[in-house]
Amino acid sequence: MKIDRAALYLLAMPLVAPFRTSFGEERVRHALLVALEGDGRIGWGECVASSGPWYSGETVNTARHALLDFALPLLRGKEVNHPQEIARLLAPIRGHPMAKATLEGAAWDLVAQREGKPLAAVLGGTRDRVPAGVSVGIQEDIPTLLARVGNYVAEGYRRVKLKIEPGWDLEPLAAVRERFPDLPLSVDANAAYTPSDASHLNQLDRFGLLMVEQPLRHDDLVGHARLAETLNTPICLDESITSPHRAWEALELGACRIINVKQGRIGGLSAVLEVHRLAQERGVPLWCGGMLETGIGRAVNAAVASLPGFTLPHDISATDRYYHEDIALPPFLLEDGHIRVPTRPGLGVEVDLVRLHRFAVGMWTWHR
Repeated sequence: MKIDRAALYLLAMPLVAPFRTSFGEERVRHALLVALEGDGRIGWGECVASSGPWYSGETVNTARHALLDFALPLLRGKEVNHPQEIARLLAPIRGHPMAKATLEGAAWDLVAQREGKPLAAVLGGTRDRVPAGVSVGIQEDIPTLLARVGNYVAEGYRRVKLKIEPGWDLEPLAAVRERFPDLPLSVDANAAYTPSDASHLNQLDRFGLLMVEQPLRHDDLVGHARLAETLNTPICLDESITSPHRAWEALELGACRIINVKQGRIGGLSAVLEVHRLAQERGVPLWCGGMLETGIGRAVNAAVASLPGFTLPHDISATDRYYHEDIALPPFLLEDGHIRVPTRPGLGVEVDLVRLHRFAVGMWTWHR
């Protein structure tokens, strides 16, 4: 298969409600999509980078630059028979994992369509539905937080994750735990704390959490390993796990007991399979994190979450958790606390081109 053409779309997708973390607040999701054409088919990929370099050094604009000026030209004249060949072809580019993952994801969609199989089956997935958790951003006050959590519990989500930061942690967490004593609960700090906060973070142990996610800096594996020696609650790493090798380093150091897998953050689905293999060998539980994706990225996440070893509830919420209107159909629905894994060939969703162009704020094309 040769890639004949690519189109990049930058969308501005209004969120149902503002989403606030320790990085800041998002009201509009800027999503970069790639459509790859080859053998008469179109494969779609979604970049999980944000508009600013807060979660990662990559942004939608750096990803667009990397894709158009460096990644796509490396595919010119090349025959691609398997998506994992994309990762090898892009190896000369240092960094830019989110951009690379976008291109590789579109190639996986193309190949799965060619084989007439859903992406989950091509990856080795074994589930037709996956347990869904929900991530709750930092709220204006505790009553608002309790109301929001209560709504998600009523909808049937299997796990609630609270975003925390210094000044918004123990008190709101205590209120949620008192109101919902049996709720599977975790917290995510998005690297908001420092090693000097260890004694404060140790107080999280009294809430019976599933995990505390990324308490320290993204590059501080040693700090996480030392914190893990005093914290009974399992540490889960997110921003720190930027590649399969980085996952190996974290486990070797004892920096975490759980890994949040985001295919864009670690460089694509080929990298996911490597991390999955490593975790299976070591008995480390995995779960799939979310990045406010449209239905394209949500379909990829559902396929990833269907792999054996992804045993904890995932940040794969229903479509209407984030968007009144999505650009991929059918929407993802919450059914008895689960999200169904698409079963049609490829990603298993169709892009609504009318909506796509309505939300588009930029478009670029590439030809071989």
